[in-house]
Amino acid sequence: MRYLKESPSQTAGPYVHIGCVPSFAGLEGMYGGNDLGKSMITGDARGERITIEGHVIDGTGTPLKDAMLEIWQADAAGLFHSPEETRGDADPAFTGWGRQPTDAVTGRYRFETVKPGAVPWPDGRMQAPHILVWIVARGINLGLSTRIYFSDEESANSADPLLSRIEHQNRVPTLIARRDGATYHFDIHLQGPDETIFFDI
Repeated sequence: MRYLKESPSQTAGPYVHIGCVPSFAGLEGMYGGNDLGKSMITGDARGERITIEGHVIDGTGTPLKDAMLEIWQADAAGLFHSPEETRGDADPAFTGWGRQPTDAVTGRYRFETVKPGAVPWPDGRMQAPHILVWIVARGINLGLSTRIYFSDEESANSADPLLSRIEHQNRVPTLIARRDGATYHFDIHLQGPDETIFFDI
């Protein structure tokens, strides 16, 4: 028997955009010019339309210009667009999934979506409205997972079963997006004193 050495792990960059968001990377003719996940709202989606925007910031305080984010969320009624959703039919005009790169000049990301409804925790308690986020970029060997909660959902946030399990409660604000009109601002800090809480899932 011949034993082979383990190959070194690879980070997501610098070619993650070519495979995941080829139109953004300047490649033409793929997906009809619309990268997968670019549009989450496909018609007259129910609920409040919102924008989520911010930066992915490294340990030096610099916004990353080559990161990519994916989000997954429930619709306005708290239903997921998934074959595993058994509580009802999710809004057909809303995909519940999005993918966006950070801007190559400003480092800003932006999602046009709807504000999600509350969803149940496995024991039946209700989770506050939130969005699941996955981040990849150069230097990140495995994608990072976090959540976005909303600053105008204080009562729901205080009763959220996951937020209440976080040992260092002073870190919870790193998961809260600040509202300004119909826009929520959410910066993701990869390191440093404001490091965002990431979940091992």
